[in-house]
Amino acid sequence: MASRLTSKELRTRTQSRRRSATRTDAGETSAEANASVTGSNAPPTDLNLEASIGRRVRALRQRLQLTATDLAAQAGLSPGMLSKIENGGTSPSLSTLRALAEALHVPMTSFFADFEERRDCSFVPAGQGVRIERRGTKAGHHYELLGHSLSGDIVVEPYLIRLDANASTYTQFQHDGMEFIYMLSGKVIYRHADKLYPLAPGDTLFFDAGALHGPEELVTTPMTYLSIIVYPRQ
Repeated sequence: MASRLTSKELRTRTQSRRRSATRTDAGETSAEANASVTGSNAPPTDLNLEASIGRRVRALRQRLQLTATDLAAQAGLSPGMLSKIENGGTSPSLSTLRALAEALHVPMTSFFADFEERRDCSFVPAGQGVRIERRGTKAGHHYELLGHSLSGDIVVEPYLIRLDANASTYTQFQHDGMEFIYMLSGKVIYRHADKLYPLAPGDTLFFDAGALHGPEELVTTPMTYLSIIVYPRQ
């Protein structure tokens, strides 16, 4: 037979359950909020002006191969102040920005370039990609550029590549950056350096494009695959 609870014991148990439920809901809400910040592991975009200026100052200093101590001395700042600026911990005055611009040999407006930079977006309707001629064109490889990046330190080139029955193999592709291949239709034996990879629809290949690479054997044609090339902007 179940034991009876006094009214005081019942109130205590009810309050304990409510506190537990509140903690659980808060934890779930916090987890959901964190998950909704970004759909990937990439860090969220920081739109803080001070942080944007700091990143720009650091990038310009490193481009000139200056140490933080060197730049601080040339701009008449203390190393501690420069560290705060580069880490976005303070809002530099106009006179400080002018001194940094002179020391870095850039206009003051360059410090705001990242903050005011337009966010790229490229939309290409189906079948309207730009036909591009590349080294594989002579081997019967058809390239359709599906988008392009206008700014930033990284260039991304997404291509839809089609090889018909009259295409030939070509394994002498070699360029800077990384390349990602997603097989859409057909089958191919793809070479990267000294290794061969059989690719069928749904298979992917991600590799350093500095090594020789390309289709070694056209198993089933016509074939199409998505090729995304990423490399630093010069």
